[in-house]
Amino acid sequence: MGASVSAATDAPITFYRLQACPYCERVARLLDEYDLEYRSRFVEPMHSRRDVVKRVAGVRTVPVIVDDDTGVTMAESANIVRYLERTYGEDDADRAESTAAESGGEA
Repeated sequence: MGASVSAATDAPITFYRLQACPYCERVARLLDEYDLEYRSRFVEPMHSRRDVVKRVAGVRTVPVIVDDDTGVTMAESANIVRYLERTYGEDDADRAESTAAESGGEA
């Protein structure tokens, strides 16, 4: 997969997250599904100490992504998922063709 957890990597997406956070895991699964290279930055568990996330995104909540390729910085897992699907996912026609091919039907 394209996932990278090294802080030294020049991956285009930086992903701020917490260990065992279900919202963060949802985003990580989608990043992996789309085979996107990203750098994971695990943040402080204590909300009040997440200064790095506050400086980057203006919030202390995670997940947060910073996509250098598009200039987007975004918080909130539902928003991030929607953004990744629209930006890096298959378009509707490709998705319909893939589904039809997998089921043996026509699109």
